[in-house]
Amino acid sequence: MEMTRKDKAAMRTETTQSSCSSSSSHHLPRQKRTKLHHHGSHQQVEIMEPIQMEIDDGSQLQALADPLPFARSYQLEALEKAIHENTIVFLETGSGKTLIAIMLLRSYAYMLRKPSRHIAVFLVPKVVLVTQQAEAVKMHTDLKVGMYWGDMGVEYLDAATWKKEIDEHEVLVMTPAILLRSLRHGFLKLDMIKLLIMDECHHAKGRDPYACIMKEFYHRELNSGISDLPRIFGMTASPIKSKVGSSEYTLSVNIRDLMTLMDSKVYTCVSEDVIAKFIPISTPKFKFYTKSEIPYVLFEKLAVELNMLKQQYELSLRTSHFTTSVAKTAHKRITKNFSSIMFCLDTLGVWLALKAAEFLSSHESESFKTGDIFVNRFSLDTVKLFKKYLSSGPQRFIGNDTKSDKDMGLLTSKVCCLVDTLLEYRLSSLKNFHLEIMHVGVTIIDRGLSDMRCIVFVERVITAIVLQDLLNVLLPKYNSWKTKCIAGNNTGVHNQSRKMQNEIVEEFRLGMVNIIVATSILEEGLDVQSCNLVIRFDPCPTVCSFIQSRGRARMQNSDYVLMVQRGDSVTYSRLEHYLASGDLMRKESLRHSSLPFDHFESDQFNEEVYRVESTKAIVTLSSSIELIHIFCSWLPSDGYFKPTPRWVKETGTLHLPKSCPIQTICVEGDKKALKKIACLEACKQLHKIGALTDNLVPKIYVEEGEMQDFANEPFNEEQPSYMPCELVNHFSNTENTIYHCYLMELNSNFSDDISNIVVAMRMELDREIGSKEFQMPYDEGSLYVKLRYTGTMDLSPNQVLLCKRFQVTILRLLLDHNMEKLRSADQLCSEGDPEIDYLLLPIHKQRLSVDWSSINSLYPSKFACGNHSLNVWTKNGRVCTCMLRNALVYTPHNDHFYITTDITCLNGNSHLNLRHGAITTYKKYFIQKHGIKLKFEQQRLLKARHLYHVKNYCHGHKQQKDTVSEASKSTVELPPELCYIVMSPMPISTIYSFSFVPSIMHRVESLLVASNLKKLHLDHCMQNVVSTSKVLEALTSKSCGESFHYKSLKTLGDSFLKYATSQHLFQTYPNHHEGLLTVKREKIISNAALCKFGCSCNLPGFIRNSRFDPQTWAVPGNKSISLKLEELDSKGAKAFVSGKRKLRRKVIADVVEALIGAYLSTSGEAAALLFMNWVGIKVNFNFSPYERHYNIHPERLINVNFLESLLNYSFRDRHLLVEAFTHGSYMLPEIPRCYQRLEFLGDSVLDYLITRHLDNKYPGMSPGQLTDMRSASVSNDCYAWSAVKAGLHKHILHASQDLHKDIVVIVHEVAKFSPASPIVWELDISFPKVLGDIIESLAGAIFVDSEYNKEIVWQCIRPLLEPLVTPETLTMHPTRELSELCQKENYKIEKIRSRKDGVTSYLMEVQANGITIYSYEYTGYADKKTAKRIVCREILKLMKKTQPK
Repeated sequence: MEMTRKDKAAMRTETTQSSCSSSSSHHLPRQKRTKLHHHGSHQQVEIMEPIQMEIDDGSQLQALADPLPFARSYQLEALEKAIHENTIVFLETGSGKTLIAIMLLRSYAYMLRKPSRHIAVFLVPKVVLVTQQAEAVKMHTDLKVGMYWGDMGVEYLDAATWKKEIDEHEVLVMTPAILLRSLRHGFLKLDMIKLLIMDECHHAKGRDPYACIMKEFYHRELNSGISDLPRIFGMTASPIKSKVGSSEYTLSVNIRDLMTLMDSKVYTCVSEDVIAKFIPISTPKFKFYTKSEIPYVLFEKLAVELNMLKQQYELSLRTSHFTTSVAKTAHKRITKNFSSIMFCLDTLGVWLALKAAEFLSSHESESFKTGDIFVNRFSLDTVKLFKKYLSSGPQRFIGNDTKSDKDMGLLTSKVCCLVDTLLEYRLSSLKNFHLEIMHVGVTIIDRGLSDMRCIVFVERVITAIVLQDLLNVLLPKYNSWKTKCIAGNNTGVHNQSRKMQNEIVEEFRLGMVNIIVATSILEEGLDVQSCNLVIRFDPCPTVCSFIQSRGRARMQNSDYVLMVQRGDSVTYSRLEHYLASGDLMRKESLRHSSLPFDHFESDQFNEEVYRVESTKAIVTLSSSIELIHIFCSWLPSDGYFKPTPRWVKETGTLHLPKSCPIQTICVEGDKKALKKIACLEACKQLHKIGALTDNLVPKIYVEEGEMQDFANEPFNEEQPSYMPCELVNHFSNTENTIYHCYLMELNSNFSDDISNIVVAMRMELDREIGSKEFQMPYDEGSLYVKLRYTGTMDLSPNQVLLCKRFQVTILRLLLDHNMEKLRSADQLCSEGDPEIDYLLLPIHKQRLSVDWSSINSLYPSKFACGNHSLNVWTKNGRVCTCMLRNALVYTPHNDHFYITTDITCLNGNSHLNLRHGAITTYKKYFIQKHGIKLKFEQQRLLKARHLYHVKNYCHGHKQQKDTVSEASKSTVELPPELCYIVMSPMPISTIYSFSFVPSIMHRVESLLVASNLKKLHLDHCMQNVVSTSKVLEALTSKSCGESFHYKSLKTLGDSFLKYATSQHLFQTYPNHHEGLLTVKREKIISNAALCKFGCSCNLPGFIRNSRFDPQTWAVPGNKSISLKLEELDSKGAKAFVSGKRKLRRKVIADVVEALIGAYLSTSGEAAALLFMNWVGIKVNFNFSPYERHYNIHPERLINVNFLESLLNYSFRDRHLLVEAFTHGSYMLPEIPRCYQRLEFLGDSVLDYLITRHLDNKYPGMSPGQLTDMRSASVSNDCYAWSAVKAGLHKHILHASQDLHKDIVVIVHEVAKFSPASPIVWELDISFPKVLGDIIESLAGAIFVDSEYNKEIVWQCIRPLLEPLVTPETLTMHPTRELSELCQKENYKIEKIRSRKDGVTSYLMEVQANGITIYSYEYTGYADKKTAKRIVCREILKLMKKTQPK
């Protein structure tokens, strides 16, 4: 039976107070009660048995106390209470509350260990505590701990990421804001949490995240009867945070409210004495000072002059060139600095006011924030002003005579009181120290009191900074104490990182720092070692601050000094109440803990809640405003407009930014809650249309997260390389084989000594490949290759083996020039194994038939001439002269190969002319050079040439002559007896022709690979739409070094892909803003996405990305590589994998774009779309009407007639023209949209039109030129230039003063140039992006209005862009020009750049051998891109002046 709230409250019974704590049993029905004697007391206390908790398997487990051996008695009591019921532990700072939490975690550990779905959450109010508490949990438990705070970017981790974190961790330490957001968005559920620990839980009030967690989730579920709630464990040194303390009743109410909100009983000690047994308690002391005024004349003069200086700078700001936002920021900073200096002057004295001014001037000088250079001048002028009044130099001797310093106004009495307190403590400690030494009979000198540990608490950051300076100047005169300050880093005054703060605390612990001047950050936050002195320079603002700062003084006999101005009875009274409040709070806590729970009442229980059932994400009236602001922050913005909601109280209307799919929300109801009602209604509608996900987070955030995850997916660069199936087969040594023969006609313009070759294939090639013609560059000209099908040839197994041995031998010799490698390479593929199976056969030069005599030349011993006797001695034995006239021979004495062409009339005794002019005989030469004595010196010598070397002829350019090529053409004379005949007869023309074979066959292989890919696609689309050569071009990267590569096709394909995808998304998602459309487009056209598309179609195996190396070429028939058959698709297409190579993700993406460009350039858009569909890019051109609802008259807002005349186009829907000119800052509600969506569409349309225009007009342009011209033509600067020339800036609908100022400046600059000139790089300012956007949005508007007719867009927009860039007018961008020049000269470029809030600093150095030879620095208001262009331009000018042309 379900229990009512009243029934549950009735179950809460009173307990009797123990000596150390008070609590009652918890109300949850799953707990049982029993009677126990508590800690040896004779009083009976009603407590609970160990709590029964369910886990996933349904079994009951008990949470038992798991104390640590060194735990104190009160910690063990608190642990026992916390196990039994929700508990707030109220104990002094330093009493070990964290240890109680850790022991509680140990008690729950077995319920949290994986694979349990449950977790414990440890909440801390400050980021600095996350790591501190996480490390403590790790030290004392074996639980897996995760840490989370805002700077880590975890505010919107998605559900999948949170699930991963929960699966990996058992304790999650985080700030409460993280948990609150995760609960609101349904990423975490309350029923997942078994234990919820809240450190510093006194923050739980009002709209604090602690309070929101309890109100929005815990109490809602408790109120609805859900019992599976987490155990609550709160920790605090003071249950009261506010500035109360004057009344026992007020304390009572606040404690009761905290207990009710936390649904917990308070555990505390009856008195401070209980804690004092274990930890020292400091002694509070009041230190009074009499307020002293700075001499009136001095103060008045300084105040008046400072105020005049401030007014002077404020006037300068109003007349400056700064934008409105820059001037506003600078004004705020000047006002803030002035206020800080005046505060120091009035409260601390002239000397510390000077130090404040010096610090602020140095702080500003380190920053590049907007207007900070201007603000820095103000601070520097204040320094000069103070120094004028201190010119006599007393500041050098500050502290020598504090009375004099006070009388002169250099220091106030408050500051002198602090100094006196520290010096008094030194004397007192020194006296006590000497007394101790005398007691043991030892004498010792003053050690400088290195054990001094003092914290001085101040209210303001500037106070901490200047007191640090003062104490470091003054105290070294008396001792070796060192002072540092710690202050918050979110004030903008003191940028001190958490790492720096931790380092100071560590130095304090080690005694390297003795005094820390700190703001409230040290009250709760950083773990500071116990101090022996704490001074409150400024009064405690709250009782909580009082207790926490006092708790820092935890050494034995430590002091807690409260500085109070004499006569300030209000402060004194408040501090006295704070002193008494500890006992009062303990008393009230114990009393309330003995009473039944109060029912938690909240208006939030009755307020409307919108809940998404699928995720349990919720948004309430209270949280709806925050969610709407978060949603708007994710909408597209620019430097002139930040989208924010606008509330009109009078009409009850919420106006959302124009990029939001919902424009206005009008509501009625309770006027006090009307804004919340409107925001909640907006949240509902945004969720219903998908702008908010089911987790109630902006859709774009999820899309961007998915895109980021997608881009970060691991990619294996080891990709296969395919071998065409036409070249691979299985060899059979039992059956005849039919080969399809293709004549390879070779012609050159550099030599007639070339013969044709027959390529015999097992498969008939496609007609396009079988009749292919191509050209290959050579050293002295070009080689022309033409393939022609000549029929079939039937070969026996022996003939096939002979042919293979022939081609392996001749090709290996040409490739390796190594006899040992030839012998080891004489391994043919085994029967049944897949092998590269085609034959390369020589043919007779005069007739079209296979030259079998050359093929049989492998076995020269089988040939004997019937006309001559065997009368010539060789390494093979005696042979006839016929075998030596055309032979390939090897000479072991020098390990060379030669081709013999004839037999000379010379012999061993003939004269030989040596290079240096000497004359000898061949016989003597071989003795002297090689140590060989010729045996047959009368035999005639052979005329021979060196064997040719195989080179890469696929490189696309003529090679320079080299010594190897020249040596191949020169002749030598060889004694036959030194020659080993390898092949004979072997015509030199055959050997020469075969030296080209590797490069030729590599090209044929590449064409076949392209053909196979084309066939794979044709099976899908059934249309022969593109040439194989074009596909090969698209598959070939620049790194191959060929005469063609994919860059031009990639540029064309990229522009079409962007256009096709953009128009598809524009129509498919009519409610998506430009930012969301851009992310969705990136998910399709990014490198990561295109790579994935390509891999899904097995595209990497077809790509050619490395320069051809003849040495790695696979000789057909030679068992040199292993081939593996791989299935490519479900239709049975197959390929052979010849190996693996590294292939970058971008190369695959580029090839996908290049293939789109190949289909587009040869067969049009339909073919390109078919290919895109094949790889998985599903877009279509099914155009639909563009619907919007406008209630305006366009003619009243813009000059429609002028614009239509300018564009030479009449709009069917003139509202499109209004939308195209409406900037996001223009909040007229009648115009529901700004130009961003049209800009998104028009950008892609113009990009494609311009790229297509350049490709068609300049077909012979190099890929690099095409890219440069495209970049120069489609840039936003180019469009902005055109917009200003056409006067379009006058028609933009906007409400931004900054945009107006920037347009005025840029129009003035552009007017200096001729209207007919193209964009120039001499401008030192950047164009507002809005100007370029207008051209794109106009293109988008015309495209939509003309029913998506690109040609009309080109006719209308092209005149605005004239004169278009041509190869003659193209000027290289300075950045690109400098980069190429430095690369050519082998210079190194070093850059140092920064940009903060509008001011850019850009330094560039050009270095040669580590020495800077050119440099230029820019500082100004241009963006980084423009600053870089200016710097590059100026360095180029310097280089051109000093370098010869």
